[in-house]
Amino acid sequence: MKTPFTSSDARSRRRLIALIAGLTAIVVLAGIGVYGLLTGPRTTSDTGTDGGGTRPGPATTSPGTPQTPPRLPAVAGSDDPETFIRNVAEVLFAWDTASGFMPLDYTSVILAVGDPSGEEQAGLASDVAIYLPTREAWIELRQYATAQHLTIDNIFVPEAWDTVVEQAQPGQLAPGTVAYTIEGTRHREGVWNEEPVTSEHAVAFTVFIVCAPTYDTCHLLRLSQLDNPLQ
Repeated sequence: MKTPFTSSDARSRRRLIALIAGLTAIVVLAGIGVYGLLTGPRTTSDTGTDGGGTRPGPATTSPGTPQTPPRLPAVAGSDDPETFIRNVAEVLFAWDTASGFMPLDYTSVILAVGDPSGEEQAGLASDVAIYLPTREAWIELRQYATAQHLTIDNIFVPEAWDTVVEQAQPGQLAPGTVAYTIEGTRHREGVWNEEPVTSEHAVAFTVFIVCAPTYDTCHLLRLSQLDNPLQ
């Protein structure tokens, strides 16, 4: 009995199906990789693995390219509340996974301008941790040389702060304590398959500080949840 196709045709057909399946898997993995670069991993259950060779290696520089030793950013001090708030916000979002530093290094930069009394230090450390990738996510993003910075679009004292001040008990707020809400754009860039990839995301948050007359220069107290600011 004759069949519609020969055994050779069958083998060719199976190879074609396998090729299509393989290409589909590559496209899916590529999409996952770019998404991870732009948004950062949301969980840590699969970090630290090489994915069977499907993930790209670290971004590299061309031989002979002059290397500048990486340095951590620093928050410039100021006795002007708005200026200090801007300095804090820009440094809070300024990190580079290819710098050789880890999230705790960037956290220490923010804690360095915290309230000298130390009363809010533990809470501030927890606040900052929400703004930075976890250690596992950081290691994942480092494969793509992911870096981030912030542009500030608007900064203002929220109306809700007046209510907070009115309802505060005597002595609950140190003189010179104020809150500013910042609206801006988070920019993230990295490298995927030797090609630059970028993303932008609107963000909003509130920064609580204390300035004169309590201190000669402003200091950071706490941060609101990201995208849950006072209005």
